[in-house]
Amino acid sequence: MKQTLMLLLFSLLNFGSLAIYAQIEDQCLTCHEAIGDKAAELYKTDIHFVKNISCTACHGGNNQLDDMEAAMSKKEGFKGVPKGDEISERCSSCHSKSEVMKKYNSNLPTDQIELIQNSVHWQKSISGNSNILQCINCHNAHGIVPVSNPASPVYSLNIPATCSKCHSNAIYMRSYNPSMPIDQYQKYLTSIHGMKNRKGDVKAADCSDCHGSHDIRNSHDVKSKVYPINIPKTCSECHSNHEYMSSYNIPTDQFAKYSKSVHGVALLEKNDLSAPACNSCHGNHAAVPPGVQSISKVCGTCHVLNAELFAGSPHKKVFDEKNYPECETCHKNHEIVTATNDLIGVEKGSACSKCHDELSNVEGYKSARTMKQLIDSLDTRIAFAKKLVEDAEQKGMEISEAKFKLRDAAQSKQEARTVIHSFNLDKFNEVVKGKGLTTTSLIIVEARESIDDYYFRRYGLAVSVFIITGLAITIFLYIRKIEKS
Repeated sequence: MKQTLMLLLFSLLNFGSLAIYAQIEDQCLTCHEAIGDKAAELYKTDIHFVKNISCTACHGGNNQLDDMEAAMSKKEGFKGVPKGDEISERCSSCHSKSEVMKKYNSNLPTDQIELIQNSVHWQKSISGNSNILQCINCHNAHGIVPVSNPASPVYSLNIPATCSKCHSNAIYMRSYNPSMPIDQYQKYLTSIHGMKNRKGDVKAADCSDCHGSHDIRNSHDVKSKVYPINIPKTCSECHSNHEYMSSYNIPTDQFAKYSKSVHGVALLEKNDLSAPACNSCHGNHAAVPPGVQSISKVCGTCHVLNAELFAGSPHKKVFDEKNYPECETCHKNHEIVTATNDLIGVEKGSACSKCHDELSNVEGYKSARTMKQLIDSLDTRIAFAKKLVEDAEQKGMEISEAKFKLRDAAQSKQEARTVIHSFNLDKFNEVVKGKGLTTTSLIIVEARESIDDYYFRRYGLAVSVFIITGLAITIFLYIRKIEKS
């Protein structure tokens, strides 16, 4: 055992001596250190230096020669400082070759250059001579350290600030995309993700978690992680991971619920890009759960009329006093289902029955019951009117006017579902009775008249045929009688 330890110690000392000797022999580093070059100081903390990769790997030349002109001659393959796309090309000369990376015991992926070439950053710069970004813009040129090192510009806690160097620069961003906002970083700092990131929580989402790293694509690109249809899945990578989210004490079933909601079905199944995704309610860079006071404001950005009617309703004051979340109380949050008549009324399971019953909040109980009866009645009348219209149409009758009115009746039903947010029985009656039931009554009358007209024509035709046939037979018999005479 003692001999083994001695052998191990000797090997470590010998390896250290070799490493020091190799560094001493690197004349590039020795010379640049002597003249106080900042790049040389940075390079001594570089992962490439740790791996005993010389300056010549990127710049060419001969690091064993102490004669500067000879070491930096074309004969020795000196390339100098790379510029433009040549920078990323030199990085990829090693990082895109698995055999080279294995040589240095690296597990890094070797497809970074391919990913960045398909990214939004691989567009031509203003000069047109190179692309917008090169590897060193994010990783540094000298002093490159692993992503897991807190000193790295692309360490999770540093990424937002690294991205903001360009994205918060109004003059720079105006050159490439004048419409893109430059306050994303400031908004991010106000978000729950940004606040946790600043407190040192490496698990909190940073720019790369949502946008990707090398493969960042335009948000309008269907392959982008933040393309509308992809956003729920992107958010769920963290928020559906129970183990990852366990320390935050929040549920991890939001994506499962959203997928079944009216919004989720519209976006994920019907590919309706106008349907809300996570960011529609929670925000993008300033993502934060909407508070009790703001839920109606968030929903109201799309459901404007509903929000206005609720704001003027008697429920608004009560909800504020009791700190009830407004829209969410009746419609839920992530698992919002299509509104049906069952949502109102006093039956078990209805939203109204949560607060109103025959003993408490009686006035509201009676109004809810009446509203349910009225809208059910409208549904029944619309269904009956539709059946009559279809019957008349199948009989070949002109019924276009009634069909047009049928759409008006359906529209009145939608209006009723909107005006119900005012919780005003008189307004609800005005829509359901004044528009809906009145219109359906007219439709039913017109449809029945068309059907009656159909049967009148049919019976009239039958009688006419019977009379004509009788006359024809009579004439025929009379002629036969004459012929016999």
